[in-house]
Amino acid sequence: MTRFLSLASAAALTLAACAPTPGAIGPDGQPIQRAYNISNSEDSRISYRMLDSVNALRSNQGVPTLQLNSQLRAAAATHARDMSVQNRPWHFGSDGSSPVDRVRRAGYSGELVGEAISETFETELETLAAWMDDPATRDVILNPEAREMGFAWFQESGGKIWWTLVTGTPGGTGV
Repeated sequence: MTRFLSLASAAALTLAACAPTPGAIGPDGQPIQRAYNISNSEDSRISYRMLDSVNALRSNQGVPTLQLNSQLRAAAATHARDMSVQNRPWHFGSDGSSPVDRVRRAGYSGELVGEAISETFETELETLAAWMDDPATRDVILNPEAREMGFAWFQESGGKIWWTLVTGTPGGTGV
């Protein structure tokens, strides 16, 4: 029996050592979030993770899936960087441009469906979850008319990330 208790104690201590150690706790008693730093190796995977996640959400709602579009991505990248320059998340560029102006400048021949933006230190999937909690951005993501998506970000040296997701529908009429 003593041998069993010794082995059980050793196993419990070993498992306890594997448990994650809690990070710093803020004044509200909640863990302080660490900034999500996008590494070079993660950079190329982020757009595909977002596309897969958005398409899973759309499929669950019976909505057609999206395809990545390089012109929409260019418009999203321009706006993500510009929001950082302005230091505020909003849908207008520092030159007064609207989302429609930006997709047109990027050469997109379809129609803009919508734009979702965020200023955060969180991952793209945490940002997507926050967008899905808000009716306006959820409508952008789940809009059945959208067929294409552009997704981009700009990360500042301090870790803040400016995310932009743009959806559109192809067509020759322009935006």
